[in-house]
Amino acid sequence: MNRTYTDDPEHDYGPTRTQQRRDALAVLAFATQLSELPQSKLARADLPEDVLREIDNLRRITSHIARKRQLGFLAKVMRRHDDEAFDTARALMGENREQQRKETAAMHRLEALRERIIAHDDALQELIDQYPGIDRQHLRSLIRQARLERDGNKPPRAYREIFQLLKTVTATVDNEDAG
Repeated sequence: MNRTYTDDPEHDYGPTRTQQRRDALAVLAFATQLSELPQSKLARADLPEDVLREIDNLRRITSHIARKRQLGFLAKVMRRHDDEAFDTARALMGENREQQRKETAAMHRLEALRERIIAHDDALQELIDQYPGIDRQHLRSLIRQARLERDGNKPPRAYREIFQLLKTVTATVDNEDAG
């Protein structure tokens, strides 16, 4: 019987080469994200000193190939440390992603609201009922202009103004509710 060393089911051989490669690429991606963080967030990330030094070195390099090589070296330095050394940085980046997700969702809601009030007059009345402090006359004027711009293939100046007005009104009401 011809058996190889991998046929022993009781022996732990560790991660496969494929898994090791995946892990190394994940660290490389994380190193890239860290290098793109603003200096203020990087200072709060509580990173090991050698990692911070290599990030600073990476930021000074402008040549593409040299930068790529330095990024690989940064990842190598990061792999020397335990995962716990980067927990604060991961939490910081996770909060940032969550905040970006919330802001994007709010922006999409405002865009949908803008589309509804331009398309339907009853949606405008619902908005006025919801936000009684809104400048009705100015908003109606902007809606008329936006419809004319859309139908006449003109630049969407009023369309953008409506978005800014909605953003301001909803932010003001949200701040009053929070305060």
